[in-house]
Amino acid sequence: MIILGIDPGSTRAGYAVISYTSSHEKPTLLDAGILFTSQSDKNKLLPELLSSCSKIIELHRPDVAGIEKLYFVKNTKTALEVAQARGVLICAITQNNIPLYEYTPKEIKQGIAGYGGADKKAIIKIVQQTMDTSSCAKQPDDVFDAIAIALMVAYTHKTRMRMKLS
Repeated sequence: MIILGIDPGSTRAGYAVISYTSSHEKPTLLDAGILFTSQSDKNKLLPELLSSCSKIIELHRPDVAGIEKLYFVKNTKTALEVAQARGVLICAITQNNIPLYEYTPKEIKQGIAGYGGADKKAIIKIVQQTMDTSSCAKQPDDVFDAIAIALMVAYTHKTRMRMKLS
């Protein structure tokens, strides 16, 4: 199973593509990075983000995807910008008929670290222990967040599939 994880942001988004075949094998990181936008014009930013995400989807053909839900923020302007970017990313995923799971930051932390209040360092450490992330050594936290989201999808998707088969 190929899984796409996305951590949306207002001007960039972390992404990760992992392969996960069974609960007995370690997941494999296939690709990870940042969907940057070179545009400072907000009207051009969203189409560029859509295009970048669509290229990742076309390249890797994920079976399923996950994205972080928008959560409470203090800055309304930033929240609106993240919501717009998130909408564009969801559009890219759903236009390709890819099942999409959405998780709050707390759900991701709970699923990965076993504690919903885990800090970024703890999540990064667990992600690094779970799979080879040496190719992401100099990447920003957004990339590790995206890997954690992809792992969360792997864990919950398998459980949901087993439940449907029962």
